[in-house]
Amino acid sequence: MRNQKKPEERGTKRDKLFSEDAEPRQKSLLFPIVGIGASAGGLEALEQFLSHVPENSGAAFVIVQHLDPTHKGILHELLQRTTSMEVFQVSDRMRVKPNCVYVIPPNKDMSILRGVLHLFTPSVPRGLRLPIDFFLRSLAEDRQERSIGVILSGMGSDGTMGLRAIKEKLGLVLVQEPVSAKFDSMPKSAITAGLADLIAPVEDLPGKIIDYLRHTLVIAKAEIPLEEKDHSVLEKILILLRAKTGHDFSMYKKNTVYRRIERRMSIHQIDRIASYVRYLQENSQEVELLFKELLIGVTSFFRDPAEWDNLQRKGIPALLAARLAGGMLRAWSIGSSTGEEAYSLAIVFKEAIEQVKPKENYTLQIFATDLDRETVDKARQGVYPANIAADVSGERLMRFFIKEENGYRVSKEIRTMVTFATQNVIMDPPFTKLDILICRNLLIYLTPELQRKLLPLFHYSLNPGGVLFLGSAETVSTFTDLFAPLNIKSKIFRRRESLLPAEPPVFPAVFVPALPGVPKESTMLKPAANLQSLADQLLLQHFSPPAVLVNDKGDILYISGRTGKYLEPAAGKANWNIFAMAREGLRFDLGSAFQKALRQKGAITAKGLKVGINGGKQTVDIMVQAIEEPAVLRGMVMIIFTDVATPPEKKAKVSSKKAPVGNARVLELEQELQQFRDELHSAREEMQSSQEELKSTNEELQSTNEEMQSANEELTTSKEEMQSLNEELQTVNAEQQSRMDELARLNDDMRNLLNSTEIVTVFLDNELHIRRFTTGADKLFKLIPSDVGRPLSDIVSNLLYPEMTEEARKVLQTLVFSEKQIAATDGRWFAVRIMPYRTMEDVIGGVVFTFTNITAAKMVEAELREEIERLKKKIEDSSQ
Repeated sequence: MRNQKKPEERGTKRDKLFSEDAEPRQKSLLFPIVGIGASAGGLEALEQFLSHVPENSGAAFVIVQHLDPTHKGILHELLQRTTSMEVFQVSDRMRVKPNCVYVIPPNKDMSILRGVLHLFTPSVPRGLRLPIDFFLRSLAEDRQERSIGVILSGMGSDGTMGLRAIKEKLGLVLVQEPVSAKFDSMPKSAITAGLADLIAPVEDLPGKIIDYLRHTLVIAKAEIPLEEKDHSVLEKILILLRAKTGHDFSMYKKNTVYRRIERRMSIHQIDRIASYVRYLQENSQEVELLFKELLIGVTSFFRDPAEWDNLQRKGIPALLAARLAGGMLRAWSIGSSTGEEAYSLAIVFKEAIEQVKPKENYTLQIFATDLDRETVDKARQGVYPANIAADVSGERLMRFFIKEENGYRVSKEIRTMVTFATQNVIMDPPFTKLDILICRNLLIYLTPELQRKLLPLFHYSLNPGGVLFLGSAETVSTFTDLFAPLNIKSKIFRRRESLLPAEPPVFPAVFVPALPGVPKESTMLKPAANLQSLADQLLLQHFSPPAVLVNDKGDILYISGRTGKYLEPAAGKANWNIFAMAREGLRFDLGSAFQKALRQKGAITAKGLKVGINGGKQTVDIMVQAIEEPAVLRGMVMIIFTDVATPPEKKAKVSSKKAPVGNARVLELEQELQQFRDELHSAREEMQSSQEELKSTNEELQSTNEEMQSANEELTTSKEEMQSLNEELQTVNAEQQSRMDELARLNDDMRNLLNSTEIVTVFLDNELHIRRFTTGADKLFKLIPSDVGRPLSDIVSNLLYPEMTEEARKVLQTLVFSEKQIAATDGRWFAVRIMPYRTMEDVIGGVVFTFTNITAAKMVEAELREEIERLKKKIEDSSQ
């Protein structure tokens, strides 16, 4: 029989792609694995699929179908009849080989690790299992871009979450055309989620997979010519994207953009990037698809559960500990895609409040933003497939979600906490005064230059002590002076306040690189936050005397040891400049040595300086050293003071009477020298006085300049805050406008529905006061629009139904509907039905009356009764 051939024996030219003498691990990495998910109606689809797969495709096929756990698995035997490939029912730790088919056994979950299949006993009850999602997720992790997911006929939404994982890893996703599927729920779920790369009848899917693999292998074996990866070609694609979508991807990592472009090229069987540019120009829909591909909108509820658990147990409690009781907190979820991340934050916050401060009234306002308007619209709906049960616990599903026919809807309690809007974090003003900022798995796709601009912006947006939550592969990089880790493994950070002035953040309007020839604004040297430890280390290594660390202006940054003998605070306004604080006898020589040290970038020594101390004199040597290493202290100056012994003064013992005549000239010269010294001292004092005046003038100018800068910064900050506030108002306005449009549509639909049925409806609240009524109600009750809010019992009715109010109260108490046929005063008849009014949260909010006109039916009934009586009478007369 043909199915007795072993996979190793069926060697063809294509099989040579997988070298037989290669290591098993290397071989397992070469060939792709196709994960196929099917459910109801899947057998027929699987047979059609496998019958069109060539024997030597070079790929392995793993089938996961919903099987009856109480019956022996025979699916592999049935499928063996339709294919020449060997078909196996999987056993634990079975290694996957190319050109073979593997079928999951009944009552098992299956995963794959390094090309080996592993079986697990299901942990959830029958009916709640999602075996297709479970396997496809593991396949995405194991095979990365060589993972292929296929969804065939089936009911429910199993497989959709697994396809998301494959899509994230740059794998291929194929879906059976719903029209050709016996049951179309699973294919429709994948298509609605926007995950399908190719949609085709089941018999065409194998051919599309083979074409894709052949093209992918060609790209992998042959280097793309250098001219193809020229920047001009990429820029053309980015220009087409910007022209179509309005978004600029030039700040995304080039490798990420290239990989996404090459994936689209493989799907369309295009070999050259230049040809793909032409294809984009001719097909505007492909530009939209590439745009969505670059957005990488892959997310799920509580992605990385351990990190979310740490946010709930450590991040949020640390945030609340520093706040007063109650109040509103603000959060921003960047790149929220279809909303799972934002809703996860809302749920985690609710649970954390109950655990930490259950009696205090905290609220959280979450702004969730994304580039893609379609995903934002989906997020606003808050409706998700049933397979989110794989990521959300049963307890959370019961409390925070409402079960619907095809999945779950986020409860009103959580939905009202989140405001969704379209926003480009690279170009649009940020939200500010935030307590929590979540940016997970976005920074890894952006260039390092853009990351260095965004992180200070995040610091600016957060309140003091605010929490930053990043993705597992992201970090704050060199900005440890801006963010302190709360949990470094979970990438949860807290906004750190620096004692030194922080560099103002670069706002999105200036994220675009500067034009050539335009000079950049000079940046002041900022000492690092760990200044003390670095200065202490330097002193311990090279110096031990008292010392002072200053900047290039002489402003004191750090003092080591006792410097009171050399420095003292100047009178008047506090001034921490060393030239203002230097004692008499040090100022002139210290200033001269300081300027020389800055010019020569070396050590300058001034010896034998005398400084007055407690009525005496102290001889001091000073050394001024401009610092080059370490780099963080470069540009600063270290000044070291060293006491030396004061030499004894020699007293002149010259007697005028006994002095030789030759000494007269010496005395004269000494007097002249002393005169010159006095004049020099006087000139120095005058110069110092002039310097002080100039310095005072300079300080006044600097103070004025600082005030102007401060005012400018305040205006800039106010401008940015106004932009941010405007953005928030626009966001809220867009959200409200969307809700109003939705409510208007629902209102129109409801009005048309009720009018088309010609059923009169009256809505009452729990107090049996009128809430709303439809057209025609005024024909039964004397109703006018202003009667809304009045008790129905106060309104005159044409119905002969005096017990109507009591009947309504009974329905409210028992929650059992009532239906009766009631006559009106004008001879008409109505079927009166009274039912409880239930909200989305299954809360009873009153009753609903419906009045159906059955007059025609009653007339027919009366005619039939008369006819029956006439016939009876006729029969009786004939029998006599």
